Amino acid sequence: MLEKFRRAKQAEVDELIRLRDAGHRHLPFDGPRPKFGAALTRPGTSGIIAEYKRASPSRGDINLSVPPLQACRGYAEAGACALSILTESTYFKGSLGFLSEVAPLGLPLLRKDFIIHPLQVEATMATPASAILLIVRMFDDLDELAQLHALCLTNGLEPVVEVFDERDLDRAKEIGSTIIQVNNRDLDTLTTDLGRCLDMVRRKEDGEIWIGASGISTPEQVSTLKAAGLDALLIGTALMQYENPGQGLVRLSGGQS
Repeated sequence: MLEKFRRAKQAEVDELIRLRDAGHRHLPFDGPRPKFGAALTRPGTSGIIAEYKRASPSRGDINLSVPPLQACRGYAEAGACALSILTESTYFKGSLGFLSEVAPLGLPLLRKDFIIHPLQVEATMATPASAILLIVRMFDDLDELAQLHALCLTNGLEPVVEVFDERDLDRAKEIGSTIIQVNNRDLDTLTTDLGRCLDMVRRKEDGEIWIGASGISTPEQVSTLKAAGLDALLIGTALMQYENPGQGLVRLSGGQS
């Protein structure tokens, strides 16, 4: 699956290269970028990153009828501390423009996509995103990952580094990642195991912010994962399957907004 995602992004990268070579430059967004990591750890925060996710490779179409702003306004009203926005178009039916649509809500935004080239980081800088996802397993060369990680930091984007196993985690720590996301779904096989978070969070160190993602769908799971030491949980499908995704977040949080 990861190779499919990489191939799907190559057309985007090629277009960004063409635009660059033609003299186009992305102008950095000059509005506010709320701090992403701080929002996950602020006292009293819900610790829930609510995701706008229209479709996925494992589920197909999930919810194509709810516009980004409507869904994310519901998330904000239900107490989400940050928003994750799928911008990948081929498999997730997302759009980079969704970030600007939901920015007026004032919550930190994570661009969730398959980032493999510095020009994608530059394009993200032209949006209101506060953070950007970097998936360790997308990079055979650790230096390439380290360079993108450094580029994000230099330009005011908080890199969220996603890992699937202990080797990924070793690599994330080697490049100095401070926001680490454990994906319970192995994107090579699409199998999900919540135990992945529970096992790996034992390696959390001072100064690190840890996020659990994928397969989280009940209040009991939320409680268990937070009790294990995860600072935040990223939840998408379990919320987007509701006609009103914000109501899904209310129910997942035990009826408290």
